[in-house]
Amino acid sequence: MTAKMLWQPTATQIANARMTDFMQHINQKYKLDLGSYHQLHDWSVRESADFWQQIWDYFAVIGDAGAQVVEAQDKLPGAKWFPDAQLNFAENLLRHHDDRTALVFRGEDGSRQQLSYAELNQQVAAIASQLEQLGVAKGDRVAAMMPNCIETIVAMLATTSLGAVWSSCSPDFGVQGVLDRFGQISPKAFITVDGYFYNGKTLDISEKTTAIRAQLNTVEQTVLVNFARLNPQIDNNTVYWHDWLKQADAAATPSFVRMGFNDPLYIMFSSGTTGVPKCIVHGIGGTLLQHLKEHGLHTDLKRDDVLFYFTTCGWMMWNWLVSGLAQGATLVLFDGSPFYPTPEVLWDIADDEGISVFGTSAKYLSALEKAQCKPAQSHQLSALRSILTTGSVLAPESFDYVYRDIKQDLCLSSISGGTDIVSCFALGCPILPVYRGELQCCGLGLDVQVFNDDGIAVQQQKGELVCRNSFPCMPIGFWGDDDGQRYFNAYFARFDNIWAHGDYAEITAHDGVIIYGRSDAVLNPGGVRIGTAEIYRQVEKIDAVLESIAVGQHWQDDERVVLFVRLRDGLVLDADLQQQIRQIIRQNATPRHVPAVIAQVNDIPRTVSGKIVELAVRQVIHGETVKNTDALANPEALKEFANRAELKD
Repeated sequence: MTAKMLWQPTATQIANARMTDFMQHINQKYKLDLGSYHQLHDWSVRESADFWQQIWDYFAVIGDAGAQVVEAQDKLPGAKWFPDAQLNFAENLLRHHDDRTALVFRGEDGSRQQLSYAELNQQVAAIASQLEQLGVAKGDRVAAMMPNCIETIVAMLATTSLGAVWSSCSPDFGVQGVLDRFGQISPKAFITVDGYFYNGKTLDISEKTTAIRAQLNTVEQTVLVNFARLNPQIDNNTVYWHDWLKQADAAATPSFVRMGFNDPLYIMFSSGTTGVPKCIVHGIGGTLLQHLKEHGLHTDLKRDDVLFYFTTCGWMMWNWLVSGLAQGATLVLFDGSPFYPTPEVLWDIADDEGISVFGTSAKYLSALEKAQCKPAQSHQLSALRSILTTGSVLAPESFDYVYRDIKQDLCLSSISGGTDIVSCFALGCPILPVYRGELQCCGLGLDVQVFNDDGIAVQQQKGELVCRNSFPCMPIGFWGDDDGQRYFNAYFARFDNIWAHGDYAEITAHDGVIIYGRSDAVLNPGGVRIGTAEIYRQVEKIDAVLESIAVGQHWQDDERVVLFVRLRDGLVLDADLQQQIRQIIRQNATPRHVPAVIAQVNDIPRTVSGKIVELAVRQVIHGETVKNTDALANPEALKEFANRAELKD
């Protein structure tokens, strides 16, 4: 069945899109006659070396590209892009030095700050000089446990301007969760806050910071941002951020250490729910080129845009958001609960700041609908032209909600990729229509396919999402994985010379993408593979259900589907509601999707970045130990899934 088209760009929008301009640039450069996105995509995959060189040229990357675009191009892993290039990440994000607004911070406590591009450059220079005095240099690591605020971006840019490596998490991580991450990478400096705000509360983290600092033996200096204005006492190895700024030369301008294209930029972490998190190392040039492409072409981000993404510094979308500076756009940062003091708070900010590109999670939109929030009726949203969503699968019903209750004339781009590539495999396109329940397209330069169990590319069939060609933003490796075996096993062991991403997906008749969930969470009753998102999208139609989690339970030499539901306050899962859930799943999916067991829980475990953890729940119901509960925002929720009487019958 063909999906319903919900939005289509006008001829004027298509003509004015940077994607169209880039296509014309390629046509002129190579004497081609590409006339559609899909023709451009085919060319970008077929001639990927030319494509990535043109991304460098079109976006005027500051640096020396070198003589060679790629060596060992067809080797996965092993391809090396721009092996001779020299550049600096921060220099490319700070190419503007004028009085236009670079950053706006909006806090849950009602605070507002902003910096111009000129002021941003000045603060980066000041903090970089202090880091340099500390001895931070090429390859050193700077770790930050920070809210999504202006100081975090300044610190990242100062770090990377020196050729050092940045790694961050949010202040709601537990002590062991932070140590599991930063303890592996031996940081030289540690940047944190006194506390933070969430859901109307001020959370003091001074004891947590002391416990973490005591075990990070390589840290020579802790820098404390007085974010929550708690004014704690500090020791001799700690300095206040504002004092660091005061001590620096106010007239200093940033200096940038040129680095190799494949030198490390970020160390990011897997969720870590099945063990100590993998330290994924991303390179300078690959991250920059991929983000330039995704912001400039796929998001159509321009200098006069205002870009917002609801994210923490422990989620890769923070790293993605920050790269919007390279386009000269204004970034809006928010830290706190998106539902405090009201469910409309982010839309209030959207109106106040003139946000044109609004990014969030699929879960947020689902919760917003459950809260009966209708921004189209309560807000102007006159500047808003695009909504981006990721983190989990965006249900078709959420597409309906956006166009019905938020705004009709906008491009709703569901995007999917991950920390593994610090970007997207499938995402939006300003010159393509939006179809209900689908991601608009595969990313330029990426030969994304869906493989069946035999490793054959299929269309309009479910299978494994893969990428058949090398690309610049592949990780340069895992930290501490000296022989590269963990890196190889993570992505390349399933199919020879192919990146296997771990998503269960389908490419549609018009080359859109549907994601059905993570492959390792796929259900398999009677040998039939079912993506968990196929169940969630039906259950979430029921008003009584706030959220759900589905797992497979070993049962009588097979597997049966078990569904746990969190209901609205005061409601109880009775026989009638169970029947309603089963009926809507059977009617809209298949009898195989219908859970054998439905049980009620008060909470559903999730990572700090908000993703529900099917694997951890599956381990608990089978009596297995979850290896790393510190990766969870609410580990106590796992107790509800142990020794359930319903699972013994």
